[in-house]
Amino acid sequence: MELHQLRYFLAIAETGSFTAAASRCHVAQPSLSTQLAKLEGELGGPLFERGRKGAKLTQRGELFKPRAAEALRVLDSLSGAVEQ
Repeated sequence: MELHQLRYFLAIAETGSFTAAASRCHVAQPSLSTQLAKLEGELGGPLFERGRKGAKLTQRGELFKPRAAEALRVLDSLSGAVEQ
């Protein structure tokens, strides 16, 4: 699991769109999709239901979202503490 994968996951969860998340993260959509697929592989299943209307969190994704957000908050605070 890599930090950028967590950031991509949260961006998709917040926007409901792979395209919008890729734009927000300043990456190409295929790259974002590839990284999410790797994350889903590590976690043992899909985090999103993909459809014409966008991406909706699965039950696994709902469980993962607060933990991913907390992990990024902690890591960002560590970076901030070191920079001071």
